[in-house]
Amino acid sequence: MFTPKVQSPQTDCLIQAILEIDNQEDAYRFFEDVCTIQEFKSIAQRLEVALLLKKKITYHEIAARTGASSATISRVNRALNYGVDGYNRVIDRMLEKK
Repeated sequence: MFTPKVQSPQTDCLIQAILEIDNQEDAYRFFEDVCTIQEFKSIAQRLEVALLLKKKITYHEIAARTGASSATISRVNRALNYGVDGYNRVIDRMLEKK
């Protein structure tokens, strides 16, 4: 059983709120209210980096395409390879739907 490092009543509430989102418009509305524009863009950038890393794109090309720093690319790569499989599970589901 997976035990999140950041689990608390507050994070449980956030995760439950995210699970209640059932369409793209509501997702945009929620995240624009909850996150700053920069936070939202940073999360989106990390996901794009993860998708490109899974496609075996080089760090140099990823940086050029996304504007992500090498530190961000490295952090995402570390999460992909040694994390708790959050990126991998979500990305695999996204790719299955395409």
